[in-house]
Amino acid sequence: MTEQSQQDVDLLAVEKDIQKYWQENRTFEVSENSSLPKFYCLAMFPYPSGQLHMGHVRNFTLGDVIARFQRLQGKNVLHPIGWDAFGLPAENAAIKRNIAPAKWTRENIDYMRGQMQRMGFSFDWSRELATCDPEYYRWEQWFFTRMFSKGLVYKKSAWVNWDPVDQTVLANEQVIDGRGWRSDALVERRELEQWFVKITDYAEELLDGLDQLDGWPDKIKLMQRNWIGRSEGVEMRFPRDNGEDISVYTTRPDTLMGATYLAVAPQHPIAQEAAKSNAALAEFVDECSRVKVAEAEMAKLDKLGMDTGETAKHPLTGKPIPVWVANFVLMEYGSGAVMSVPAHDQRDYEFARKYGLPIEQVVAPGDSREECDISTEAYVSKNGVLVNSGEFDGLDFDAAFDAISDSLAARGLGERQVNYRLRDWGVSRQRYWGCPIPIINCEKCGAVAVPDEDLPVLLPTDVEFDGVGSPLKKMASWYETRCPKCGGPAVRETDTFDTFMESSWYYARFASANSDASMLDERARYWGEVDHYVGGEEHAILHLLYARFFHKVMRDEGLVDSDEPFDKLLALGMVLKDGVKMSKSAGDAGDPQFLLDAFGADAVRMAMMFAAPPEQSFEWSEHGVESANRWLRRLVASVDELVAAGEIPALDTLSLTDEQKDLRRVAHETLAKAADDYSRRLAFNTVVSAVMTLMNQVAKFEDTSPAGKAVIKEALNIAVVVLSPITPHVAHRLWEKLNGSVIEQARWPEVDEAALEKSIVELVVQVNGKVRARLEVPPGAEKDVVERLALENENVERFIEGKSVRKLIHVPDKLVNFVVG
Repeated sequence: MTEQSQQDVDLLAVEKDIQKYWQENRTFEVSENSSLPKFYCLAMFPYPSGQLHMGHVRNFTLGDVIARFQRLQGKNVLHPIGWDAFGLPAENAAIKRNIAPAKWTRENIDYMRGQMQRMGFSFDWSRELATCDPEYYRWEQWFFTRMFSKGLVYKKSAWVNWDPVDQTVLANEQVIDGRGWRSDALVERRELEQWFVKITDYAEELLDGLDQLDGWPDKIKLMQRNWIGRSEGVEMRFPRDNGEDISVYTTRPDTLMGATYLAVAPQHPIAQEAAKSNAALAEFVDECSRVKVAEAEMAKLDKLGMDTGETAKHPLTGKPIPVWVANFVLMEYGSGAVMSVPAHDQRDYEFARKYGLPIEQVVAPGDSREECDISTEAYVSKNGVLVNSGEFDGLDFDAAFDAISDSLAARGLGERQVNYRLRDWGVSRQRYWGCPIPIINCEKCGAVAVPDEDLPVLLPTDVEFDGVGSPLKKMASWYETRCPKCGGPAVRETDTFDTFMESSWYYARFASANSDASMLDERARYWGEVDHYVGGEEHAILHLLYARFFHKVMRDEGLVDSDEPFDKLLALGMVLKDGVKMSKSAGDAGDPQFLLDAFGADAVRMAMMFAAPPEQSFEWSEHGVESANRWLRRLVASVDELVAAGEIPALDTLSLTDEQKDLRRVAHETLAKAADDYSRRLAFNTVVSAVMTLMNQVAKFEDTSPAGKAVIKEALNIAVVVLSPITPHVAHRLWEKLNGSVIEQARWPEVDEAALEKSIVELVVQVNGKVRARLEVPPGAEKDVVERLALENENVERFIEGKSVRKLIHVPDKLVNFVVG
C-alpha cells in the first residue's frame, strides 16, 4: 500500500455519490407491510436553531449507529426525524433581526436538513415533520380538548415562575438552580391566570411504571422518582374557635407533641384576614408577596415571619398554638400551612431561635430516652424514641406514626394520606411563537373548547413585533370570535402552549405522520413503543416525564396500547470544551460544517464514536477527525489493493496455515465483540478500536497466496460490515467493491466458532506466585503435559532447584503455579 494510493482516495466524492444513491433509491423509507420484526429507533429531535452543533452530531450519530446495526440484524427499522420548531429563540430572533419567526424557522430547517443529509443519517425523510406545521399541532389541540372534556385540564390563578428575559412562565421543572432553563435569567414569582394539566392524576402510575423500565439507566429513573416525590404522612387539622380549622400535612406525625407554632403563607386566608386590622402585618404580607424569586430559591432566603395574633388548638392536647406568617411557606403547596416543630426541623429551629418561640424536644436518640443537646441545632433524625409525649413516650418512629395517626383519626382530626412532590403542569406561555391554546372565553359560558371542525386554530404568521408582549394580544381580528355554545361575543385564548406539549407525543406521530383523519392510526400500534430512544440525560425530568404522562393519557384515549413510550433509553453524556458543556449560548457549540468539508462525514462520525462511551461526557478535539480521515484512507487503499490483485478464490477453511488461522481468529473475535458492543454494551468506541486492531493484523499479513487472499478478503469484509453503522459511506463503497452488492441489503455475518479456537495459547508459569516463564502450549493441554514443559524451562528450574514442590495449581490455558518450600 503506497502513500500515493491513500492520497488518491476522495472520500468527499464517495460520500456525495452514496448519499445520492440513498436518496434516489429511498433506501431508508419503511412501511408497515413487512414480514420482518419491527424496530423503532429514535434520537430526540432538534430545535432548528440554525446549524448543527457537536451535541447534535453525537446524538444523531449514536441513533444512526443503533438503527443501522438493527437493520443488519434483519429488522424493519423505523428511524424518523423532525423538528421541535416552536420556541422562544425564534421569537427573540424575530425581534432582533426583524424577520418573521416562521420564515426564520423554515430557513433554519432547510439548512440543518442539508447538514443532516451530509452526515449520512439513515432517516426516513418521508415522515419528516415540524411541530409548527398546522397539520401537526391540529392534533395537539384536538388532544387538549379531549383532556379538557375529561377534566384533566383547568385554569386558575397561581403563583408562577416568571422569566424576565424570555417574558414567559416556566414550569417548576424548567427552573434550574433558580434560573430559566433557556435564558439562564434569575426567575421571579408572579401571580397569573394559567392553564394546568393534571399530571398529578397519574403520579402513582408514573412512579410505579419506573420499576418496569429495565432498559433505562438507574440514574434517570432515580431522578424521576425523586421529582415525583411520593411521601406517606398524615393530613391533620388544628381546630380554631371560629370553626375554621387549619389543615397541615406532615410526614413526621411522631413529632406532633413538639409542635410549638403554625406557619402560614402570606397569601393564606388567615394571614389576609389578620392583616386587615394590623397595619404592620399588612405591610409584611405585602413585602413577602413582592419577593420575586423562583420557588427553588425560597429555601435560600432569610427566614422572616410575624405573629398574626391568631391561635389554633393542638389536636391532641388542646393547647393553644400561635399562628405565624412566614415567607418560606408557599400557598400553592398543600394547604399553605405547616406544622412547625423547632426541636426536630432545622428550618423551624432557626425561625424559633430568631423570634424566641418555644423549642420542645420530643424525640431522643437511640432507645435511652435521654434528651440530646439541641442548643445549636435541631435533632432531625427519625432514629430514636419519643419523650415528653405523654402516652406515646418510648415509641419508635413507626409505632409513634401509627399510634398518633390512630389517635387523630379517633378524634376526627386527621387521617393517613399519600402526597406527591409533583405538581400539575402549567402549560400556558405568554409568547407568540407556539401552538395556540384551543379555548374560547365567553362571559356567559366560561371557557369553551374549540369544536373539532374548527381545528386547527391557526397561528397567524404575518405578525409584527414591538418587543413588548405577544402580538396575539394586540390582534383583535384574530382573538375576537363567537362562542361555540351560545353564539355570543367571545375571545380566543391568547396564550400559547409550553413547547414541551409538542415534544411529548411527536414520537407517536412519526408512526402516523401523514394521517389527516386522526391523531394516530393503526400504524402507531404496529410500531408500538420506541425500542431505543437516544438523547441527553438533561431531559430526565422535563421531556421524559411529560412524554410518559402523555403516553398514558393517549392510552386511556384508545390511541396507543402500551403503557410506556420508550422501552430502552440511551442517556448521553455531554460534549465538553475546556470542561464546560458546548452550547450555542456560550458561542462554542462547534459547527461541524468545516469538518464535513475538510474531512468528510465518516471521519466526523468515527471520531465522535471513538472519543468515549455514549453515557460519558468527554472533551471534544477536532484532531481526532483528521486522524480518522487518514485511517479510513488506509482502509480504502487496502481494499483497492486486494481487488486490484485479481480474482480471489472461495475460502476453504479446512486447509489453512497457522498464520491464516490466526488472522481468521482475530477477524471473528472482532465480529463477536462488535455484536456484543453494539447490542448489549453500547460501547461503540471499542468497536472502532477492535476494527483498528484487526486492520493492524491485516497489514502485517504477508501471505499473497490464493488462500491468503481469501482470508484477507474475509477479514476486510468483516472490518467493513462491523464499521458500516459508524462509517456508512465508505462501507457502502467498499462492500460494493468486495462483493458486488449493496451493504444496506446485507445481514450481519455469523461468527465461525471454529475460527475462534486457538492453535496455541500462552500460559504463565509461576513459582510461589511470581511469574518466571511463559509457555506456548496447545489449547486444553493436560496438567501433566504442562507440568513437564514448565519443569524443562531453565528459569523455572533455577527457582525450583533444591526445593520440594508442595502443591501445583493449574488453571487450564491460563497458568501453572508451583508452590515450593
